[in-house]
Amino acid sequence: MTLMQRIRKILFNLVVIAFAAYFIYDPSDDVYKFIVYVLATVMAVKGIRDIFFYFTMARHMVGGRLILFQGVIIFDFALFTASLSDVPKIYILMYLIGIHAFSGIIEILRSREAKRTVAGPWKLKFSHGIVNIALAIACLVFIRYSGTVIIIFGLGLIYSSTVRIISALRKTAFIVIQ
Repeated sequence: MTLMQRIRKILFNLVVIAFAAYFIYDPSDDVYKFIVYVLATVMAVKGIRDIFFYFTMARHMVGGRLILFQGVIIFDFALFTASLSDVPKIYILMYLIGIHAFSGIIEILRSREAKRTVAGPWKLKFSHGIVNIALAIACLVFIRYSGTVIIIFGLGLIYSSTVRIISALRKTAFIVIQ
């Protein structure tokens, strides 16, 4: 990662932390709708980008079809998320519980694999998985409170952005093949 990429990544994540702090400070319905539409937009762009990448390059790669499936599924989740702005917040909490629990389990499994193969910082991945599972449990505990969706989402954004800043500041190893 170049110095400019590191700076751009750090600045972007600092802006995300500022937005998340505002979300926690003011958990209103307008913020809730803003979060839903931003989530839907980001996932739609990621899904379209993956689908475009498949048709331009990945169809010639081994396992390229998985990128197409990933793009279609992410785009479907984007459409589903966009439709959730007018439903009761308890459904969004169940959605958050599923997302945090699934990503937490995946991160813990990835950290165990990284520990076995000595391929990177497994402790950071493990802690990221534990925090995701803790956020899922917090969603379960506070499922009856209306502002829980925004607060849990804001806390998750702050933690994820902090982890990305830490990974941007970490030195990367270069492999030289002679």
